[in-house]
Amino acid sequence: MAARLLPSWVWVTGLTAGATVAVVFLALQADKGPHPTAAAVRPSASASAGAHPSVSPKPTKAPDVPAASGTGRRIVYSLGAKRVWTVDASDKATRTFTVWPGTVTPDPGTYAISKTLSGTTGSDGVQIEHILYFASKSGLSIAFSNAVDGSSPPPAAGKQTSGIRMHKADGAALWTFGTEPDTKVTVVK
Repeated sequence: MAARLLPSWVWVTGLTAGATVAVVFLALQADKGPHPTAAAVRPSASASAGAHPSVSPKPTKAPDVPAASGTGRRIVYSLGAKRVWTVDASDKATRTFTVWPGTVTPDPGTYAISKTLSGTTGSDGVQIEHILYFASKSGLSIAFSNAVDGSSPPPAAGKQTSGIRMHKADGAALWTFGTEPDTKVTVVK
């Protein structure tokens, strides 16, 4: 019995159908989640190195504005919490976020934004923007700012720095809030 050859269109149709079945199968497998041998997702810089369940973390309530931080429209900076709040005239926090202080920190007290600068190079050599100066200590001007590239490198060993760095979005928000006339800064322990 002689072998019968199929027309080429039958082969092409068969290959196309086979490829379609393979793609559908892989898509269904992908919907079931990652394969056990798939590469693990790296945790963010703020996550701990331990194993975590694959559920979203519960939202946490932002810390309240420190009680001894005055009244009225102001920026509140907590040295111990390494956190900043913007507070409106009705004493309601409008934003809060963590910061990375330099090696020289301001003394607790109430200050005023004394100078603003849209951008420059920080004492650590990093390009910074949204600079709000409000205090001085040890011959250094203390200011809020954010790195233009969004980074926050640790202070160089043995070098005094007075910048209080934050994430880029927080720096932009603080700039908008802090460049209003007569903005106060309250520093608490």
